[in-house]
Amino acid sequence: MSELRHGMNRIDSEAARWIERGDREDWSAADQAELEQWLSASPAHAVSYLRLYDAWQRADRLAALRSANAESESAPSRSWMLLMRVAAVFCIIALAGVAAANYFRTPQDQMFSTPVGGRETVRLSDGSLIELNTNTALRIRASADRRLVVLDRGEAYFQVKHNAARPFVVTAADGRVVDLGTKFTVRDGADHLEVALVEGRARFVSANREAKSAVLTPGDVVVATPDSMSVTKRSAQELADALGWRRGVLVFDHTTLADAAAELNRYNREKIVIADPDVRRRIIGATIPVNGVEAFTRVAEKIFGVHVEKSGGEIIISR
Repeated sequence: MSELRHGMNRIDSEAARWIERGDREDWSAADQAELEQWLSASPAHAVSYLRLYDAWQRADRLAALRSANAESESAPSRSWMLLMRVAAVFCIIALAGVAAANYFRTPQDQMFSTPVGGRETVRLSDGSLIELNTNTALRIRASADRRLVVLDRGEAYFQVKHNAARPFVVTAADGRVVDLGTKFTVRDGADHLEVALVEGRARFVSANREAKSAVLTPGDVVVATPDSMSVTKRSAQELADALGWRRGVLVFDHTTLADAAAELNRYNREKIVIADPDVRRRIIGATIPVNGVEAFTRVAEKIFGVHVEKSGGEIIISR
């Protein structure tokens, strides 16, 4: 056992020393009390001791099979003493109870994603709903005391069943949202995080250096970057228009062609490229299907008289 301690971590090395000491003839009640104190100090101590003890016992049994004639009359007595010490370990683990279980239990992530142009609805066991927009990836980790969603990319709409005993938390690059009984969207953009509250209340905490927070009410929209956080107000109609993707459409109201093209590009593999700066600044108002690249180009041709040309996987719009 002493040779095995080389290269072990600190806890395993201490557990190995205790197992060695326990095999000595001079083991005393004081030693037993000291062992129990060490085991009860942390669930990690007890688990390490049991794991190494089990490995040691298996090795000991193999050695006994190889040299059965070497057994002495004292073996039953020593085995009984070791059995009593293991029983003490199990008693300590039982006293640790839930604390030990929680320490070693690692919740498994449920992973969901959508391709470009895809959409998916996830219903959680508590009745909450998550709708994933195009090119979105998130992870869900639920435990007894909380529900955590990590938005790795994209955009999602959340309809949360509030439970004060199990907070619902959404984290992304520049902040986190804590549900207070809400419907909200979270969009992880290229250079900012946007959270829009549709219904109820939520608390937003930025992840930037200032670590600001705000309690949101319906219509509040948070934009957070690595350096700042701002809260603005939008009307119910503006929020509904922004959620048009849930109905399969994109609503453009007094939107530049450049911004409209960028939004459509999120949903389509065939990309729109507006080469002319003047054309990029033109204003459009229209409701277009999320896969409506051709509809968009027809509108641009009809209203602005622009030239449209396909080249590879791109649609070039110019004068």
